[in-house]
Amino acid sequence: MQNGDHVRNDNGHSFSHPGLILPTQSVQNQIHELAKTLPPPRKQNTACDACRSRKVKCNRLPGEEKRQHCLSKNYPCTHFVQQATSEKKRSAAARRPRNISTSSSTSPVSASSSPISEHNTPPWLKATFGPWNSGRLQSYGGINMQSTTPTLLHHLFAAPESDSTFTFKSRSPSYATWGEMASKLEDEAFRAEFALDLVEVYFQIVHTRLPLLNPLQFRARLNLQATQQRPVIAKQDEPLHPALIATVLAWGAKFSEHPLLVADRERNGGQSLLAKALINRTRELAESLKVHRIPNPNHVVISLLIEPLQCQDPRHDNGFHGFWLTSGIRNLLGLQINHKSVMGLIKDPEARGTMIFAWWMACLSDAFSSFYYRRKPMLDDDDYDIDFYTADQNTQETTDPTAPSPREQLEFLGYYRAAHALARISRTIARQLWRPSTDQDGIPLDSVLSYISDLSKWRDAHLSKVGVPPNLEANWDFVSAVSACASDAQYHVTWVALFFAMDEFGIRDDAFTPSNINQVETAKRKVMEEALQASLRIAALAGVLTSNGYLKLDPAVMHVSCINAGNLLARLGRPEVFQCIKALEQYSYAYEETKEHAQEISREYELALLKGPNNFQEMASAINPSSRAFHAETMSIDALTNGNGKHHGNTYMSI
Repeated sequence: MQNGDHVRNDNGHSFSHPGLILPTQSVQNQIHELAKTLPPPRKQNTACDACRSRKVKCNRLPGEEKRQHCLSKNYPCTHFVQQATSEKKRSAAARRPRNISTSSSTSPVSASSSPISEHNTPPWLKATFGPWNSGRLQSYGGINMQSTTPTLLHHLFAAPESDSTFTFKSRSPSYATWGEMASKLEDEAFRAEFALDLVEVYFQIVHTRLPLLNPLQFRARLNLQATQQRPVIAKQDEPLHPALIATVLAWGAKFSEHPLLVADRERNGGQSLLAKALINRTRELAESLKVHRIPNPNHVVISLLIEPLQCQDPRHDNGFHGFWLTSGIRNLLGLQINHKSVMGLIKDPEARGTMIFAWWMACLSDAFSSFYYRRKPMLDDDDYDIDFYTADQNTQETTDPTAPSPREQLEFLGYYRAAHALARISRTIARQLWRPSTDQDGIPLDSVLSYISDLSKWRDAHLSKVGVPPNLEANWDFVSAVSACASDAQYHVTWVALFFAMDEFGIRDDAFTPSNINQVETAKRKVMEEALQASLRIAALAGVLTSNGYLKLDPAVMHVSCINAGNLLARLGRPEVFQCIKALEQYSYAYEETKEHAQEISREYELALLKGPNNFQEMASAINPSSRAFHAETMSIDALTNGNGKHHGNTYMSI
């Protein structure tokens, strides 16, 4: 690298961690291909009316008008049902709105235009999925759709004082706040090499959890590989969206251990001011290029990647408020990705697969965040009819050694099916908590009993398949560890969040009969027991990830679980809370606000030690006066591993 003081490792980036196994570029490409795996297209039902009504196989004999069954029974062979179904689909496609605003140069389709072209593709769909870089959008500080990547880097890495105008002034003196090495950003070659490092860190860490991009295509279209031959791909001449490049670089800066960022963190109390500046500039650039307003596939991906990039504390002005998530969902609805008939019209498998993955990512995020942050869900169960991920277990083994195996695909698809089932439960609870009547009168008893039943059924059906396996392998890699722990914790934190909701709103019982009052107390005790066990489980999982240094690399997946579990354990005065506190302190490497949560939880724990379990309201009757009266088993590594005591690095560690 320039200046001779920065040596990248064998994987092409500066991030290093003893014993950490991160995915190679080949595995990164596999993750993307796996993420956009599509269900096989349904075979068209062409059975005649007689065979449909009798539910028998409809065989057509060569050279015969009638089907075999109709000939043998001398029935009239008609196809009225099939014709009516086809006509209904054609009518539905014709009713699609045709005036969606896009950044394409294609003119909007007039109301009098035919909705279906000669190739069975609506003109508005061509416009929406056409080129985005037509130049119709205004520039921002000199950045527009035609700006080259070096020009974009010149502005993104501008000196700190340039934030307000996004342009350069006197450069060298103002770089001091980013550390002693920041002045090297004046050099174009250094900026390019630094950007490549951030891109590689993104694909090593973030891409494994949010596989929305094609790594091979992104690297080629970035066009910064000065010393490497660019791969030959179909879309290499199409430039990347400036806001997408900025988003990837901002993500990389969160986790990179490049010497420039290390010096920045050392100067500023462990936090990188450059990384924060990149997040702010990425948001401003995306807003100026109307990412949040114009339905476009690039804008969908950018919106969904910006949301978890930001501060995740809704109490902060620049924290989580769901703006970019809802923007991504609005863009998806504008593209009508929620319609199965529209998805079938997207001919490019890459574009179609990415949009389906983006839809389900947005769908799940909307449901869970609505429950966690007490928002009204933007989506309802009947807002989409596209098939969820499915896979044929009889699929033949692929001949491509780099492609995901059918077994891997089934595991991946099983995870998303389970996540969708849990998301529907969370969406139902969130919708109930958002209603003003709940705030006024409490959660209806019938609803609470339904939630308890639904969560118990989910556990029986899915937890053993998508949670932490009974026996952890000693060589459990980063992707496997974080994925399993996150899905395991996501279920358990639902119980904890339900407990806090019941503690805040109470349970509404309209009958006021002795039996119903008993049911209310039974439900409270049940949720309390489940929430306590869930918190202990999350604390143990957090301890595993913390001991391996994985939470400093987590893109805002486990933090909600750690915060909720920590709060409950602290209020009960449970010593297991320290696992959550340590986890949040490690989380603060990339998300500064989690250190505040760790400090708040620590203060809550100290108060509970002095006064006993405290700060409970409606659920106080389910809390034993002494927190130590709860004889729940303390979770440990042995509890998670059936006593084999293994974790990454082969070092025994008790929680």
